[in-house]
Order: sequence, then structure tokens, then C-alpha cells
Amino acid sequence: MKPIEHFIESIILASRWLLVVFYLGLALALAIYAFSFANKLIEFVSKVMVLEDTDTILKMLGLIDAALVASLVVMVIISGYENFVSRFDKADGEVHWLGKIDAGSLKVKVASTIVAISSIHLLQVFLNSAQYTSEQIMWLTIMHMAFVVSAIFLAIIDKVMSATGKGKEE
Repeated sequence: MKPIEHFIESIILASRWLLVVFYLGLALALAIYAFSFANKLIEFVSKVMVLEDTDTILKMLGLIDAALVASLVVMVIISGYENFVSRFDKADGEVHWLGKIDAGSLKVKVASTIVAISSIHLLQVFLNSAQYTSEQIMWLTIMHMAFVVSAIFLAIIDKVMSATGKGKEE
């Protein structure tokens, strides 16, 4: 029975390499998003002299939002690969944070980034409030607060788990 058990375990462990397809897909999506960002930046630069202050701020917030989304994708790709597939060979140059983001910390970082993205979107809405109804603004604020509360709870759970030593791989 042990050879069958060992064979099954080998297949299950090898299945983690299927995640590479997802991480490569995210890397491709990130490259496509970089083209979208470049297009937004070129549009912003071409119109910067005729934009009002509020419009300039809105365009910059859009660029910041895109940078946060891109950072989130990179964080998921690198941390997910490092945690679930294989450790990176760091021989060519140490990246100080590789291997330090476990699954729990990644969830907190993702939630924090989502809160930051939501904050920027909400600020854009407030700066453009004439284009939104009071009800729409209320619901967007409620959704943002749900993200904030979720992020706080994830951080608390991660802190409790690390304080008790559970949930962290040794």
C-alpha cells in the first residue's frame, strides 16, 4: 500500500507546478496592462497643459491606481510562486523580501492594496461627485468600508496566527 500512497503523494506534490501557468498568465496580463498604462500616460502628457487642476489630479490618481494594481499582480506572482511552487534561486542578486511573505502575509498585503486602490477610486468619485448620485456615493463608501474592515480582520488574524506560531511554515 505504501508504493500507491507514495505515487499519489508524488502526483499531488507535482500538481503545484500547474500554478506556473497561472503565474505566467498574470505576467502576460501585467505586460498588457503596462501598455494600457503607457497609453494613459501619453494621453495625460499630451493634455497636461489644457487640463484643470481637478482633472490633472484625477489623471494622476488613475496612474497611481494602475501602479498599485500592477504592484498587486507582481506581489501575487512572486509570492505565490515562492510559497506554492518553488523557491527562487537568489544567486544573481539578493532580493531582500523574497521568502519572507507567507500566505497569511500575502493576504494582508493584497487586502491592504485593495483598500488603497479603493481609496483612490473613492477619492476620484469625490472629486467628480457631480457625476454621481448620493446613493451611488453612499454605496461606494460602504463597499470601501467593507474592504477596510476585511483588511483589518485579516491583519488581526495574521497577527494572532503568528503570535501563536500557527499558520507559519518553519
